[in-house]
Amino acid sequence: MSLRRAVAAPFRQEGVEQMPESEFVVALSLDRDWFSPDQAKRLITVADGEGLLDREAASLALAFDPHSIEIPDGFEPDESILQARSTFERALDTIVDAGVEKQTAVANINRIQSDLGVTIEAAAVVYAHREGVAVDDLADRVREHLGGEESG
Repeated sequence: MSLRRAVAAPFRQEGVEQMPESEFVVALSLDRDWFSPDQAKRLITVADGEGLLDREAASLALAFDPHSIEIPDGFEPDESILQARSTFERALDTIVDAGVEKQTAVANINRIQSDLGVTIEAAAVVYAHREGVAVDDLADRVREHLGGEESG
């Protein structure tokens, strides 16, 4: 996934798992010329929201092993990664990355949603689990959302 690649690149370049936010922005905007400084800051917000970065004060720490991500020569991320994705989109991407055909996954998720009468996000998590795809962080988000709703 290109978001993980873009986030991992500055850390791999420097050989660290933690760096000042300003160095991260410089690595993406000036060193690699992938984004403007404002876009690089937006990437931090998106990556933090998806649990890829731990943000403390003006420092960033990776929440995953940067060497677990392959960054092909010539890789350049698309600006679309600067947009926050819904829980459903994240689950679907994870399922597809695990080798399930996107159209098949969507059809099965829709069927589960209809059969169980749950949200699309919950159905995606159920489908992922049935397929053996780990989406524990997303399952926690879905549980929090379901637990936070009260009827009345």
